[in-house]
Amino acid sequence: MASPGDSRSLQRRLIEGMVIPAHPLALTAERRLDEGRQRALGRYYVAAGAGGLAVGVHTTQFAIRDPRHGLLRPVLEIAAEVAARPSPRPLLIAGVCGRTRQAVAEAELAAELGYDLVLVSLSAFDNDPDEVMLAHCRVLSQVLPIMGFYLQPAVGGRVLTRSFWHGMLEIERLIAIKIAPFNRYHTLDVLRAVAESGRANEIALYTGNDDHIIGDLLTHADIGGCRVRFHGGLLGQWAVGTRAAVGILKRTQQALAEGTVPEDLLSLSLQLTDTNAALFDAAHGFRGCIAGIHEVLRRQGLLRGIWCLDPAEKLSPGQAEEIDRVLDAYPHLHDDAFIRDNLDAWLA
Repeated sequence: MASPGDSRSLQRRLIEGMVIPAHPLALTAERRLDEGRQRALGRYYVAAGAGGLAVGVHTTQFAIRDPRHGLLRPVLEIAAEVAARPSPRPLLIAGVCGRTRQAVAEAELAAELGYDLVLVSLSAFDNDPDEVMLAHCRVLSQVLPIMGFYLQPAVGGRVLTRSFWHGMLEIERLIAIKIAPFNRYHTLDVLRAVAESGRANEIALYTGNDDHIIGDLLTHADIGGCRVRFHGGLLGQWAVGTRAAVGILKRTQQALAEGTVPEDLLSLSLQLTDTNAALFDAAHGFRGCIAGIHEVLRRQGLLRGIWCLDPAEKLSPGQAEEIDRVLDAYPHLHDDAFIRDNLDAWLA
């Protein structure tokens, strides 16, 4: 169990702001773990300047927990091994899901492997009242500090009221929130709750709104006399183009410090959203979002194929052509040269 001092150190690092890619899963054609490629992905993210790795999240595929696959521990272990070498060590964030018994077991595994905090999915609490979910989060916070998570309903989330977030913000070891409802009204609910909680200076806010990344990072909301802002991003989108993402975050931080947003940064915001629409398969309700990320990584040589544990998870009709379009249109967002120059070392 992390000490209060550890929690404060984590808070400081998260509030400084960082890029945290949601780590994909590298598989062979037989849909078994490709350990070499899994390790290479982590090495890419660390070399690109990511401040943390989020593992066991939606982009890693929830099916890793299925006993038929038994991949949760090995995938968490590989990321922990990769993160152990750099200094300072990237933060390790473990996604935990399921009802309380399952989620606690996953959090305890993460703690055993040296993870810093857990990102709490509430997808298993589809129709439960707020208090049941809050009790669940309080229990998890006794194992590791927690990052709250507003997941968009299209990929398994549920609507979470401002009242729920007020309750979450009463949990002492809640140190961060990933806001990813893909909805401006729901995003504002969280920002308002943080502003009203009196904890705005100690809660790290991370965008997961892959459709509005730069817009969120440029947000300085004054709510009831309290200034609330996003500090970084924990994103499936940033599982690709991670080095470019680090540059984007630095530019948004500079723009906020100077009080002026360059026009080209607003243009870049639209380019990134356009890219995300193709990779995440917005045209088909995000059905091809994991396969779309895999397709870019496959083209760059980091993955051998786009295989998912569920054979039904694949590119949607026309998605490959959309990926062609955005890769050609926005080469500055994709790290191709950086990966080409370092891939052999990462695979060694």
